[in-house]
Amino acid sequence: MTLMALLGDYTLQNVALGALFLGLISGVLGSFAVLRKQSLLGDTLSHAALPGICLGFIVTGARHMGSLLLGALFTGTLAALLVMALTRYSRLKTDAALGIVLSTFFALGVVLLSYIQGTGNAAQGGLDAFLFGQAAATLRSDLWVMAAITAIALILVGLCWKEFKLVCFDPGFASTQGLPVLLLETVLTVMIALAVVVGLQMVGVVLMAAMIIAPAVAARQWSRRLEVMVPLAAVFGMVAGLSGALASTLGRGLATGPLIIIVVSLLVMASLLFAPGRGLVWSWLLRVRQRRELHHQHVLTTLHRLASRHDDHAFYAEQGLLEGVHGTAVRPALKVLAQRGMVTLSTQASRQPRYWQLTLEGQQEAERILMAVEQGGASS
Repeated sequence: MTLMALLGDYTLQNVALGALFLGLISGVLGSFAVLRKQSLLGDTLSHAALPGICLGFIVTGARHMGSLLLGALFTGTLAALLVMALTRYSRLKTDAALGIVLSTFFALGVVLLSYIQGTGNAAQGGLDAFLFGQAAATLRSDLWVMAAITAIALILVGLCWKEFKLVCFDPGFASTQGLPVLLLETVLTVMIALAVVVGLQMVGVVLMAAMIIAPAVAARQWSRRLEVMVPLAAVFGMVAGLSGALASTLGRGLATGPLIIIVVSLLVMASLLFAPGRGLVWSWLLRVRQRRELHHQHVLTTLHRLASRHDDHAFYAEQGLLEGVHGTAVRPALKVLAQRGMVTLSTQASRQPRYWQLTLEGQQEAERILMAVEQGGASS
């Protein structure tokens, strides 16, 4: 398929736009869910949307996207409010409340889905596709609904940005400032339910939880500031959505929803490994650098102790003696210390064995290190 034919494909246009809307709203609202330590809330709300979809179909008797999504929003919001009520007014912890609500609503959804399948209504065909998503069935009318929901969510985030930020990081302080913390938390939770509704057609009930969590988790590795994390999460979500849509189009027979989740999972893995300052690779490099620096300090303090023991600050220590203490790794350490001007080689360096001496700068640095060690030992 040529590029022009690909871009002009009606189905691809619908799927790509829908995936972009999904990635945008999931990245923005998922950031607040992750920061509030409610990552499993997306899983609960996505499963709680299934009975709403079934109720929307039962009421209208047809697969109208608006009624199905409205039903999903209703039961998703109800589940969210129920979780908040259980954690606030009972002794249940958040994870227990999430588990109870998730299993109860999903079981109800399965029962309603079985009931619909037994009615013989021809319009119910394909209703079970909401379990895993059916992106190819997205219509232009569906895109208008998804765009409206996304726009509403983004406007609310923009209007209440400072309040949402304060509630996420310090709800106690927000309460002392007179902010309606419960109302703000409720609005945030309902908005996450909106994000779930947007993604039902694309990735389905089962996989939607990953779309809420993954972009925010990836963005969190790259920045500690909410002002950077939220837009970055939106970008990651849109990149994953668009990539999954293109991959499913080029690879005939491949499901769009799972491909989107695979792409966003790869973004998470790459972020966990390579994000500057927080990635696993960076942490490993930092530990290697710290071990190397500690070894240099040990060599430096060993030279200082030898000079002090001989009561001669100009004492030349034989390299073989240092190798006996620190092993052959002392050779590159001495080269680095010499480059820093902390040790100097004997003027008879061409002769063997080699002898090393502390410079004035090296002596001062060794004394500083030993003093810091003594102070640390005394304080402990």
